[in-house]
Amino acid sequence: MSHSSISNSLLSSDLLLSIIEKQAFGVEYQPIIALDNQAIFAYEALSRFFDDAQQPIRPDLVFAALHDSPLTLHQVELAQKKLQLVNAPSGKRLFINLDQDSYFQGQQGIDADSDNTYVTLFKQFTGELVVEIIENSEINDAKMSLQMIKSMGNHQIKTALDDVCNEHSMLSTMVLERVDYIKLDRLVVQNKENHSFLLLVNALIGYAKEAEKAVILEGIETFDDLEFARSLGVTYVQGFLFKDKFIKVRS
Repeated sequence: MSHSSISNSLLSSDLLLSIIEKQAFGVEYQPIIALDNQAIFAYEALSRFFDDAQQPIRPDLVFAALHDSPLTLHQVELAQKKLQLVNAPSGKRLFINLDQDSYFQGQQGIDADSDNTYVTLFKQFTGELVVEIIENSEINDAKMSLQMIKSMGNHQIKTALDDVCNEHSMLSTMVLERVDYIKLDRLVVQNKENHSFLLLVNALIGYAKEAEKAVILEGIETFDDLEFARSLGVTYVQGFLFKDKFIKVRS
């Protein structure tokens, strides 16, 4: 979801400052499951935040508030990425999200391929890493995404396009063409009875197969959802149906 679509007033400045000062961070690793044999193909590292009572706070609210201060956003994003990488489950691919604004705040010099804080950090990771790029909501996001994809590719880091078919996003065909993985938003599962919507979804999946890109369907919560995923012909699934395999870590 676009950060700008969430009201920052839902998160007080005092609470945000407390989270940052105390580094009340966590990470939840959610498995990405192969549809054919139910094996864990990869994990996605998701940022988690907590208040003074150790209660979880919605990450989208935190990141929406952080976008008012790009440097603070970068500070928190970088701390999250370090936490996610150091605690990553061994022997599995790791998918991590990276906000476009955070990425460009991490630019330290004129060479986007070698002077970026995040690229430097990712290159130190010994496992296979896939960087998820948030589906763009405006043309400037798409331009930044393309630069990120190029930079990651120059260092043999694969990329995935997240939130495809989310109602708040717009699809850049060039970004879609250049990523290695396509992640379909949970809205697809929620609209599994919507025939006209599924015409578009099936067309995207058909393109992905022809282009040899793997498709991951998010939002799988029931066995009916799992059967729906099979009917679409996606390769991988992700969601709360597999919550017994989630791994949670606190900083």
